[in-house]
Amino acid sequence: METTGLFDESGAPGIVTIGIVEVSNGKAVKESEYAVRPHRQMTNEASQINGIGDQQAQSFPTFTSQWPDIRANLSDHLVVIHNAVFDWPILIEHVMRYGVNEPSILGVFCSQRAAQPWAQAMGLKCSDRGPSLDTLTEATGVHNFRSELDGIHSASKDAKQTAEVVEALRRFQQSEEESHCLS
Repeated sequence: METTGLFDESGAPGIVTIGIVEVSNGKAVKESEYAVRPHRQMTNEASQINGIGDQQAQSFPTFTSQWPDIRANLSDHLVVIHNAVFDWPILIEHVMRYGVNEPSILGVFCSQRAAQPWAQAMGLKCSDRGPSLDTLTEATGVHNFRSELDGIHSASKDAKQTAEVVEALRRFQQSEEESHCLS
């Protein structure tokens, strides 16, 4: 998810883009990105991070017009988000703001928090929330989709990046468990 900025005295930032990647058997099987007209202006910092200007963002379709599709893509799934502590409350705030129904999900999993013990054990740089997606991308050796955009954040690329990193960490954990069984 890309937003207009951070939480501030005015509340939650606006959503600008939502990226969703459906994964089955460790492979991305469906990718969707939704450009959303935010209820707040873009901050300069957010525009520098995601490459989206305020005028461009104001031309995007509304959240409510796209919500049925977004909700359908989230429903009946475990939602995996890197930095879910930031993104999920913003999505729920928008659901409440616009009076739409929440998706019926199987839960929310934060890949950033979940990777923190492993990253710390590996000596990787972590914030108080955990390792960045860029740090995990480099450490796991998966393809860096952001490099295709010269470092600009994209909700769909970040969603795909998160899926790849989580799968690499799952494989790593599985191989560790198998090697302990053989010892």
